[in-house]
Amino acid sequence: MAKTVKSLLCFLSLAVVVTVGQLPRSYVHRKRTTLLTNALESLLAAESHPRCTLIFLTDGSISTTSVFIEFLSLHFPSGMALLEVVLDDQNNIVVQANLSQVVDKVRQLRQVSWCVTVVVLSDDPAFLAAFAEWSLKGRLLVWSTRLLVVTRLPLPELHHLHKLLSMTNSMLFVVDDTLEDTRCSVFIHLPYTISGTKAMKVASWTTHQGLALTTHLPLFPDKFYKFLHKPTLSVAVDQNHIRETEGGTKDDMLNFLAQAINFTYKYVVPPDNSFGSKQTDGSWSGLMGMVVREEAEFSADPLSLSIARAEVVDFTMPLTIQYSRILASRGLPEIDPWGFLFTPLAPLVWVAILATMLMLPVVMFLLSSSFSRNDSKEDNWISTFFSLFRILLQQDYMVSGWWWRRLVFAVWMLMSLVLVKSYAGTLMSVLAVRHIEQPYQTLRDLLDSPSTTMIWHRGSKNVEYIKSVESGIYREVAETESRGGIKYQTLFEFFHSADTLVRRGDHVLIDIEIIISMIVSRDVSKTGRCDFYLSRERLLPSVLALIGQKNSPLVPVISRMVMSITEAGLYYQWIKQRIPNFTTCSFPPTKITVSTSLSVDNLWGMFVLPVTGLTLSALIFCLEIITHRIFPV
Repeated sequence: MAKTVKSLLCFLSLAVVVTVGQLPRSYVHRKRTTLLTNALESLLAAESHPRCTLIFLTDGSISTTSVFIEFLSLHFPSGMALLEVVLDDQNNIVVQANLSQVVDKVRQLRQVSWCVTVVVLSDDPAFLAAFAEWSLKGRLLVWSTRLLVVTRLPLPELHHLHKLLSMTNSMLFVVDDTLEDTRCSVFIHLPYTISGTKAMKVASWTTHQGLALTTHLPLFPDKFYKFLHKPTLSVAVDQNHIRETEGGTKDDMLNFLAQAINFTYKYVVPPDNSFGSKQTDGSWSGLMGMVVREEAEFSADPLSLSIARAEVVDFTMPLTIQYSRILASRGLPEIDPWGFLFTPLAPLVWVAILATMLMLPVVMFLLSSSFSRNDSKEDNWISTFFSLFRILLQQDYMVSGWWWRRLVFAVWMLMSLVLVKSYAGTLMSVLAVRHIEQPYQTLRDLLDSPSTTMIWHRGSKNVEYIKSVESGIYREVAETESRGGIKYQTLFEFFHSADTLVRRGDHVLIDIEIIISMIVSRDVSKTGRCDFYLSRERLLPSVLALIGQKNSPLVPVISRMVMSITEAGLYYQWIKQRIPNFTTCSFPPTKITVSTSLSVDNLWGMFVLPVTGLTLSALIFCLEIITHRIFPV
């Protein structure tokens, strides 16, 4: 970068001259040139930085070369440059083209310099107007770049510079050399004032008194840190934001910003009531479109940060990081008819019981064979198995034989007693439990249920992403749109869809957690119940921040306020106040207990087992009869 800066400075300090036509230059006396140089030196020395590059830009009507040569003797550490554009009224198109090239050169120098001070010297209103147009169009002046416009024109003839001077870090240096004693006045234009508003004088310079401030403001004041007057700014919001404020909810963050920066505001709502997305023609819709078209200064609703959006607007410091989740309707409490089988004892316990009942008879048969051959003839492993099964079913049994057989049966009786009592106690609780279905916990669950329709936020960053991704699960989500598996809606439409489509059970809504919480909060306040649930899976993290116009000096000021808000924890506190039931339904239970009489709905699964057993035994009985007749003994 250092080599680039040095080469640019060497190139520009050779007094690059873009000549358009050959008009004679106005003659300026040596004395007046010296006075102008002294005035500029006093002004720039008061607010100069050792690393700032000084760039002179003129139309050739003022003899800037002499001023430039005298400034070279001051040995500015970061160098100086002179760019001169000679105007020709008869070829305005060429002038515009060459002026755009000069502005582009200055922007390149600004991008590789630590800081830049641009001094524009001209007495030609057309040149100044063209420079103002191209500097705004070419985004030449960011707030760190200071602009000083030097002219002999009176203030009424400089109205075309109002937008440039009011929205940039600029000052107007008006020279009055008609008298013997040259006088210079320094003016600033306050931001967000209408054209024709009187400029504020902040300093003056005379040959006898030198530079003197006329107000408490310094040179190149930070006009956006806190507005000296109280302008009314247009703030873009969606329709839901309007409804909440009309309903009595305070706009805490916007009020905080308005008080801290000293402005009032008015709401503007986009026609499509969306956050905004890029259209096929390159334009933007929604809140984004209003800020891009400069119909609003900034948006009071946080937007997700994305590369496409960052190219056309400026984002403040992040307010929060949010994940997207699935909002679906909770099922009605249901009875599990097979709960008596699977809930009291885990499947592994049932397997262990069966394995023990199969293993013990074999072991006892082998021991009987070793100790007493007579016992082995009477007690085989099949009879032992049924004996163990009788004990498990709490039936009576007379134990006889060797001591080790009595010990084995005693241990099995104790184990069976613990199992049966545990099963009976748990079963009483299970019969009082109602299960609430929550089937959609992941995107894969939704894709595996083609009858379910997903509702996404129209114009959101998430929608832009799923439409652009070329592989993976989000590509599968995008492909469901062709079969009607996706609907796109605005935030204003979300609340009605949640109350109708999502509650019905065949639709789900996918958006960031804060919006989901707003929907659930409003429903809980209305019904007093948690009729919805949020998925366990979190999707697509989003950085939320406010947006402002590209290169707007208001954005860094708002960003500084946003940092104060987040560091103090105010944002989440305001969210809790704005969403009263913020966490009420964050983790709704999947099971509930009720106190009611047992009915067939609770117990029909138990009756299925004996009926199934009787049916199988009848079939086996018939099979035995048929077999006996075909193959008599």
